[in-house]
Amino acid sequence: MKENKDIGKLNSAIVSEDTLFDHIANLIDESRTQIAKTVNSAMVYTYYGVGQYIVEFEQGGNSRAEYGKGVLKRLSARLTEKYGAGWSYANLRSMRQFYMVYSKMLTSGQQNQNDDQRSANPSFILPWTHYQIIMREDNPDARSFYELEAYNQQWSKRQLQRQVSSSLYERLALSRDKAEVMRLATEGQTIEKPSDIIKNPLVLEFVGLKPEAAYTENKLETAILDKIEDFLLECGKGFLFEGRQKRFTFDEDNFYVDLVLYNRILQCYVLVDLKVDKLSHQDLGQMLMYVNYFDRYKRLEFEKPTIGILLCPSKNDALVELTLPQDANIYAQQYALCLPDKALLQQKLREWIEEYNELNGKEE
Repeated sequence: MKENKDIGKLNSAIVSEDTLFDHIANLIDESRTQIAKTVNSAMVYTYYGVGQYIVEFEQGGNSRAEYGKGVLKRLSARLTEKYGAGWSYANLRSMRQFYMVYSKMLTSGQQNQNDDQRSANPSFILPWTHYQIIMREDNPDARSFYELEAYNQQWSKRQLQRQVSSSLYERLALSRDKAEVMRLATEGQTIEKPSDIIKNPLVLEFVGLKPEAAYTENKLETAILDKIEDFLLECGKGFLFEGRQKRFTFDEDNFYVDLVLYNRILQCYVLVDLKVDKLSHQDLGQMLMYVNYFDRYKRLEFEKPTIGILLCPSKNDALVELTLPQDANIYAQQYALCLPDKALLQQKLREWIEEYNELNGKEE
């Protein structure tokens, strides 16, 4: 909310009733937003505390654990009678799980502290609905990543659920150098170089096309444009849509780029060519020409070199490396039309990290 001293500065701007109304309405909207954030934050800390009391009660003796379900049901009935909805048996179980998950994250690495010295509560930055999704993740690094990204990118509950379901953390981690994987948990997704925007694979389940069905590049392009907001969210941070079938003419021949995006963080064009068949060296050569044209005739002096991405259902890394110059800013990116197997990606990531730790003599 704006400081009161700022309100005094508005006098000169209030020249009509409409202006007066707009200023008051904006002030009320800002106040309500702030109140909602405060209420949401208080709810999360309250639920964490409720979960703590439940866990401490259960730990009071083995006999209590035996009839814990009955205790929670009776507790639910009493709380609902006094406070109304929101205190169901299922919700109390979620609060219990919430405390167990986040108290472990809080005390990790603090085993040497005196047991009587209680640590402060963790710092919660998201609404309760978001934590209900995040706390189901077994990997603490994944939980930390989703919490950071949901906060920084202002993801709605639906957007967060989709990113978790599509295994965004695992896909980003498997697309990076092993030394950079841990940064995802502490910093979220950082965009510093072209390769940082690549995921393995790009998941396009939202376009509604079936993997087993026949479809054309035009149909895929149209389906993406119908869901352009979801597509940009899947692409990642900083993406803006500029146009489809962007035409440019060279030596009296017309050429068309399927999708032209712009990344405001990297400050560069991102050209996307859609493929529904096996990627060929001709496809790679064509994208190289597109990138060269934009770099030479479209890019402004302050902008970074253009990035080219060929979206394809499968790729041959050896063919890509052999066809393109080593310094080419072009990537063959696989896409999938259905959500990936989360358990399989998690297993791949565990194996990858274990291998990296063994090679570098690090303990997990």
